[in-house]
Amino acid sequence: MITAGIDAGSRTIKVVLFDTDQSQILSSSIADQGVAQERLASEVFERALAAARLERGQVSVIVATGYGRNAVRFADTTITEITCHARGVHYFKPDARTIVEIGGQDSKVIHLEDGGRVRDFAMNDRCAAGTGRFLEVVAARLGVDLPTLSDLSRQSRSPAIICSTCVVFAETEIIGLLAEGASAPDIAAGVQKSIATRLISLAGRPVTGPVYFTGGVALQAGMLRALEEALASPVQAAPMPQFTGALGAAILAARASTQS
Repeated sequence: MITAGIDAGSRTIKVVLFDTDQSQILSSSIADQGVAQERLASEVFERALAAARLERGQVSVIVATGYGRNAVRFADTTITEITCHARGVHYFKPDARTIVEIGGQDSKVIHLEDGGRVRDFAMNDRCAAGTGRFLEVVAARLGVDLPTLSDLSRQSRSPAIICSTCVVFAETEIIGLLAEGASAPDIAAGVQKSIATRLISLAGRPVTGPVYFTGGVALQAGMLRALEEALASPVQAAPMPQFTGALGAAILAARASTQS
């Protein structure tokens, strides 16, 4: 059976095609999010089909997940991103016990049981100061792109202290730090430390390893370092971190088809 998972996130749309019989990823595709979510999702889906040399009719089940999952009306069903990220990370890393996911508009700490089942989770979806959006705002204020922001933080000798828990006030705080002569590397490192500390405190209980970092922000080496420091334990970036939600949706699609 060939299935598709579509992760309609707040910043990007991702699609994964999956062969459930071979337990194999056939193709993946990604694009920036926009206003016409369903049209964009369809276009990304078609690109994934072309990459796998498949026709739409060969896909048995389509599952949508993520922030905009209900807008993908051509999907057969929807599943929450918590469950999908858990399944997607488990596919690559069956030993995972904690998943840290930082997306564009929210962040999550997911605790897993054996078999990749979700035991419980904590989620921040009310404040952008703990999300990828905050990093975008900071990068723009410092006049760099996101990869450069990660490189900058590596050069820090004394990370700035960012106290504000609101992205608007935090940006004002950063402007003040720049006016006082704080360096860009120290501000970058301070912001990453602030996000990591806030996220770990969100977990609500001790974090059990192995810990895997997923979501688009997992591509930022500086954030991975900040999480390791906040946890005082190793954190690994999940393989294909932008696609774990879509992958989990595609894997779970087979179960959805038997329940329909």
